[in-house]
Amino acid sequence: MTTDPNLKTRFENEYSVNLIKELGLSNKLAAPRLKKIVLNVGISKSDTSTKDVETVKGELASLSGLSPKVGGAKQSIAGFKIRAGDPVGVSVTLRGAKMFDFLDKLCRIVLPQVKDFRGVKSTAFDGHGNYTLGLSEQIIFPEIDYAKTEKIHGLEIVIVTTAKDNKQAFALLKILGMPFEKAEK
Repeated sequence: MTTDPNLKTRFENEYSVNLIKELGLSNKLAAPRLKKIVLNVGISKSDTSTKDVETVKGELASLSGLSPKVGGAKQSIAGFKIRAGDPVGVSVTLRGAKMFDFLDKLCRIVLPQVKDFRGVKSTAFDGHGNYTLGLSEQIIFPEIDYAKTEKIHGLEIVIVTTAKDNKQAFALLKILGMPFEKAEK
C-alpha cells in the first residue's frame, strides 16, 4: 500500500491495478481513467452585471487555480430576456495533476463536511461513463471566504472518464474515493 499523498500517483501505482482486477480487464491500457473535470456555474439574467460575473470568475479561479472562461448566449431568447452574447455561465476545465488534486479535495474534505451528508447519488451517470454532481452552494469549499460572499449560487461538477459504461465509471470513482451513498436494504 502506498503512502503517497498525491491521488494521481496512488492511482497510477496502486488503484489502477486493483481496478483492472475488479473489472476483469486484460491489460492496464483497458482500465478506465479520468479525462477531465469541468466546473460550471450558470448565471441568471439578474446576475449578468460585470461585477457578478467577475465575482464568479474569481471564485472558480480560487477553486481551480486556472482562469475560467465566460460563456455567452448563442441566441436571443425573449422569454428569458436574454440577448445573444449575454454572459450565461462561467466554466473551467481541469486536467492532469490539478484534476486529481481537485477530486481528492472534493472527496476527502469538501463533501464529508456537508451537514447530513450520506453520500452522493450513484444514479448521476450519463450512460457513457461520465458523472455529474450538482452542489447548491459554492461556499462549502474552504477557498471561498463566506464573509466576502455576496450571493450564494450553485456549482456543477462534471467528471469525464474514459469508461465504456456506468459500471466501469462507478468502479473508477469508487476506487478514487468518491463517497457514494450506501444502498438501502
